[in-house]
Amino acid sequence: AREPGYCPPTLIQAGGVEQLIIWHPESINSLNPDTGEVYWTQPFRLRFGLSVPTPRQVGDQLFVTAFYNGPMMMKLAKDKPTATLAWKGNRNSEKNTDKLHSIMPTPFIEKGHIYGVCSYGQLRCLRVDTGERVWEDLTATRGGEETRWGNAFLVKHAPSDRFFLFNELGDLIIAKLSPEGYEPIDKAHLIEPTGKAMNRKVVWSHPAFANRNVLVRNDKEIVSFSLAE
Repeated sequence: AREPGYCPPTLIQAGGVEQLIIWHPESINSLNPDTGEVYWTQPFRLRFGLSVPTPRQVGDQLFVTAFYNGPMMMKLAKDKPTATLAWKGNRNSEKNTDKLHSIMPTPFIEKGHIYGVCSYGQLRCLRVDTGERVWEDLTATRGGEETRWGNAFLVKHAPSDRFFLFNELGDLIIAKLSPEGYEPIDKAHLIEPTGKAMNRKVVWSHPAFANRNVLVRNDKEIVSFSLAE
């Protein structure tokens, strides 16, 4: 590859074997993790090396998304380690996109739908099978403001069937995400944005969750908050 990209290697189970997924700015690749043998490769040349979000597997499908090039869904064979292209996204401009063009946050997939943050801070829901957009909401990232590279990280809290969304303003939001829409339940401002991007201050560090606590950081401090209550 011309550039290394940013995405870490990912192990998945598909086609009856374990596959090591390597997504770099030229292509997405499946390797035998023991020998390095290439099982399959799908060309996907990215601008500026922006292979960032972690690939997401759901059943026999593997999803990747990039800011400039948009998303791509691969169909994984059930009986052997091969894959074919299921669908890709399109765009007329950075803003005018049809599916999910993420810069950093890894999307979440469940019950036939993809949830993630698009190129200008749009929290979106897509259908897994076609990539069709179901809904869009701008309030989760910057309170309704459409902003280039507007960001929020999504983490599922399985016991409550809710999501934590940590946005670039330093807010932690508890919400329900479903095909019916985005339903915020509670919000707390945890930390001040101190990083600078696109003439604004941001927090672009992913939160950590452990022992019923959330830890967040900016360029000045690391802070822990209890989620016990």
